[in-house]
Amino acid sequence: QVRLVESGGGLVQTWGSLKLSCAASANVCSFLFMAWFRQAPEKQRELVASISMSGLTYYADSVKGRFTISRDTSKNTLSLQMTSLRPDDAAHYYCAARRPGRSTYEIWGQGTPVTVSS
Repeated sequence: QVRLVESGGGLVQTWGSLKLSCAASANVCSFLFMAWFRQAPEKQRELVASISMSGLTYYADSVKGRFTISRDTSKNTLSLQMTSLRPDDAAHYYCAARRPGRSTYEIWGQGTPVTVSS
């Protein structure tokens, strides 16, 4: 069974930076897509950024230019470098993976919290 384990969340001041990591128990290049989602209290979960098997990236408009998603195939990790953090970036961040032939992200980590102080 494939597992995803996030780390790196914490408390950061507004305009600060934080890097999230997601350790996968499988080759990260074997997934059709890997992504970071976030969910703030009383809000719907939203897709923050994704990376395809071929390396194409997608970013939500709200994080473009501030966040960077990347993979390290040697360590089987997915990362999210977050800069210029704002209070509205505060949320629980989840790593997710979608395997070939699947229509949705079916593998999820337990999440890591990000708090941004104003």
